[in-house]
Amino acid sequence: MGNFVKHVSDRAYVVASDATWMEDAAIAQLVTTSQLEGMQRVAGMPDLHPGRGYPVGAAFFSTRQFYPALVGNDIGCGMALWQTDLCASAIKLDKLEKRVGNIDGPMEDAAAVAQAMADADVQPCGHEASLGTIGGGNHFAEFQQVDTVHAPEALAALGIDKQHLLLLVHSGSRGLGERILRQHVDAFGHRGLKANTAEAADYLAQHDAALRFARCNRQLVAQRLLAHVRADGRCVLDVHHNFVASASIHGQVGWLHRKGATPSDQGAVLIPGSRGDYSYLVHPTRLCHDTLLSLAHGAGRKWIRSACKDRLFKLMTPTQMGRTALGSRVICNDKQLIYEEAPQAYKGIDSVVQTLVGAGLVELLARTKPVLTYKTRGECCA
Repeated sequence: MGNFVKHVSDRAYVVASDATWMEDAAIAQLVTTSQLEGMQRVAGMPDLHPGRGYPVGAAFFSTRQFYPALVGNDIGCGMALWQTDLCASAIKLDKLEKRVGNIDGPMEDAAAVAQAMADADVQPCGHEASLGTIGGGNHFAEFQQVDTVHAPEALAALGIDKQHLLLLVHSGSRGLGERILRQHVDAFGHRGLKANTAEAADYLAQHDAALRFARCNRQLVAQRLLAHVRADGRCVLDVHHNFVASASIHGQVGWLHRKGATPSDQGAVLIPGSRGDYSYLVHPTRLCHDTLLSLAHGAGRKWIRSACKDRLFKLMTPTQMGRTALGSRVICNDKQLIYEEAPQAYKGIDSVVQTLVGAGLVELLARTKPVLTYKTRGECCA
């Protein structure tokens, strides 16, 4: 791993090169989190950045108790990658953008929702109307084209055909995760829950239901978009990056939390850049306990959201920001969000992925580039 896994305190580590952009505030949050009761080790990924009290782009390993607040409100947030039958060379962007349509509102096909819920063991919870929708913030759906192949055989084994577009869906449990966290915080604040208690069991049951809801949501988003563009597809991978699970780290049994961190023990994963940057399909090369069996989940923010519009609105109009340097398009009619999610607000994905490669954590399978990114057709994304 060379010098890529760095100590920042006795229990806090970061995966970083000398050139990795990493804010002092994010490091400070990571160190503070490492001092929580029962916390044994925390690891920041190359996309580490400050969050609301806790850093994003990190994994946390505790014993005897776990911390729902570390997982946060978007339980089950993650990414699903679909292989489509859309021929990349035949795509006309104007037609694709028109056909994508609007998926901000509830799905009209109640039977499809009911079937997906049954298949995913999702029980009625009061949030069914949000199934098949992306949400706000950094969530998106993106048609991508394979740009560079590094490992042809591995790519073929996944069933990925570079001649056809991929569809990446990044979303989570929508309002359900928010409700679960709010109920927990109202009752317990930010304190951890002791393992093997009734309170812990109750949270974990709700947490696991949110994971199923999030995966079902990503499936319906993909199926909805594919139906709009008159295409078929197959899910290649689906990975959560906000959750807590029991784990053994260096022979010690405890609880592994991930907050914007991709598991490295579930096979190939896609690590996306910003909407105007490349993404990388990678395969973990080994199970590294020092980095808590985790990888980066994206590029990671450089700018806080509140600063983005002030920095950019005099330079580019929202219409101009709907076109990227890579020739792709962005559907985002929320004039605040399109600035908040500007490529300039994120770290370069190459620096993040090359740090993981340098640390000996992943091998590259392929690079993809965006074709069309869907954020929202409306002025808000609740």
